[in-house]
Amino acid sequence: MRLPKISLLRTGALVPAAIALTLAACSEPEPPKIGFAPYDKSHQSKMDLAQVDYKYPIATAELAKITPDYLAKLDQEQLDQLYARLTAGPIPDGAFDGRILLPRGESGKFRLSEIVGGFAGTALHLKGLVIEEVGETLWRGKVFFRDERVLRNRIEDLSLLKKAGLVEGDPKKMNYGGKETWLLFPAKLYCGQSLLDARRESIIIDYFFSDEIAGYQEKPDYLAGRRGLRVRDEIRMIRPGFYLGRAYLDRGFALNFTLHDRATDDKAREDFVKTGKVQEECWPGTQTRTLAAAAS
Repeated sequence: MRLPKISLLRTGALVPAAIALTLAACSEPEPPKIGFAPYDKSHQSKMDLAQVDYKYPIATAELAKITPDYLAKLDQEQLDQLYARLTAGPIPDGAFDGRILLPRGESGKFRLSEIVGGFAGTALHLKGLVIEEVGETLWRGKVFFRDERVLRNRIEDLSLLKKAGLVEGDPKKMNYGGKETWLLFPAKLYCGQSLLDARRESIIIDYFFSDEIAGYQEKPDYLAGRRGLRVRDEIRMIRPGFYLGRAYLDRGFALNFTLHDRATDDKAREDFVKTGKVQEECWPGTQTRTLAAAAS
């Protein structure tokens, strides 16, 4: 029996659509198999981070599968447990692309807004601006000047801050990587104690004394410093070229973020999966980190 012509047309149209869906599914990265200690809403249910580190080791092959999209699907407890099982690794050098991962508070609002809302002063309230939108609109990543132990943030749009009167004059742009961009909000770079997990050090990005760094521009750089939000970041390495970070405002946890240098990641990933070895420049702590490397 012959099918009606319209049916043949519809069937023919479905074939390329099905192929496209199949290819899209195949192109999606395989999610990592990472275990997490069980917990519920009560703080008492959460396992000590030293026990999480011991009971739930992560294989290097699974660390190699982690992406910013995967991290964005985790809740805050899972991100905390993951961060606690990482070490600082080498202090980065050069430009990294950034992505903000915002936790949600119990009220349903972003925790970051709740923290900033508790501060006093128009500078800390950012004059009515929604701070999540400011961060996601302006911030594109960080540039590490490793030898100088200094960091600057990659900013591509100052319009929101200018409208709020938080920028004075026309801040100078810098040429980095062949591109003209604003490198603002300088910070000091060093190894130091993690505010989440004191068992081992993290790489600290400290804005408190940013006004002492060469190239400091009062407005808008003061916003991150001791007369502003008092920002303090810390990062640990997921794998070479890829870091998970935590941002604090006046020592209150605000948000998570990722930093990614694709070139370093692509170059070093295979060796890291095989050996699990990296240059540790910060104190790795006394608890032995269990890291299962793949067989050569």
